[in-house]
Amino acid sequence: MKVKSKSASKAKAKKTSEIIIPDKLYFRIGEVARLFHLPAYVLRFWETEFPQLRPTKGSTGQRMYRRRDLDNILRIKQLLYEEGFTIAGARQQLKTDVQLEKKQSPLPFPAQRASNIAHIRHGLEEILGILSARH
Repeated sequence: MKVKSKSASKAKAKKTSEIIIPDKLYFRIGEVARLFHLPAYVLRFWETEFPQLRPTKGSTGQRMYRRRDLDNILRIKQLLYEEGFTIAGARQQLKTDVQLEKKQSPLPFPAQRASNIAHIRHGLEEILGILSARH
């Protein structure tokens, strides 16, 4: 009879909302596996099932995941493990999410009057004059 330790059960129970992704450009598969508490073979399998996951391979053949790949992994894990989607259902939900993002209208920027812009420009020119006088 095998007894699970408390730390092992806590690691499995960790929610996707508790995962903090470090501010890096690239992540190796081992780092991603530890970060998301997933075996590396699951990540490799997800690459075959979800076209959104496309890690680049370095000169040594090592998978290099980008931030957007990690965001997709986080969403896939949430759909499969927390929301109970099947692989096909999660794939469809990801497609729907992308379509919804494309349909969102951009935030409107307030129109600036020419007088406001001229006032701002004048202030910046004054600052530039002050800084130029110091040199």
